Amino acid sequence: MNTTTEAGPGPDAALGTRERIVRAASRLMQRQGYEGTGIKQISREAGATLGSVYHFFPGGKQELAAEAIRHGDQEFTDILRAALDGTDDPAEAIAACAGTVAEALRASDWVDGCPVTATSIGTAERAPDIQRAAAEAFARWRGLVEEKLRAAGFGEESAYELAHTVISTLEGAELAAQLARDEAPLLIAGRHLARLIDSYR
Repeated sequence: MNTTTEAGPGPDAALGTRERIVRAASRLMQRQGYEGTGIKQISREAGATLGSVYHFFPGGKQELAAEAIRHGDQEFTDILRAALDGTDDPAEAIAACAGTVAEALRASDWVDGCPVTATSIGTAERAPDIQRAAAEAFARWRGLVEEKLRAAGFGEESAYELAHTVISTLEGAELAAQLARDEAPLLIAGRHLARLIDSYR
């Protein structure tokens, strides 16, 4: 594993070069989308040379975007897992997760929406690696929710369908909150998802 530490700006400066590049790509694509983000901008943001970017990602922008999605996947996985592990009640956990996402979105001044969606939307038909990374992210998140529901005594079919509903609803609510610059869509979604889960008991 390469642990080069080229000088870079900001809090990521102490990280290895590859990790800084991935974080910069994830952050920029989260805010600007895949099409709006260029390799040169990523290299500047990461404090890395273009040669370093292509050394770690010889497949160029598409390969880097897929890795950026995996980074975003892990970030939300950590948020979701913390919420699910914070209580035995899956309804409370999902409402708490929605609140955490709303708080983070507000703290970013409404610019940091879902990095997986922002990076992958509009690219799936021509970039299968990006589509695959995004699909794996959503599957992982649904799996965590489904596992929590099954552990709480929900049946297999109910847990599966509720997990799909939870992740799809949170995803849409996050976008609505970002566009409105308002936490309400996420907080309302969290409350109603909790009620939906309770109705299946």
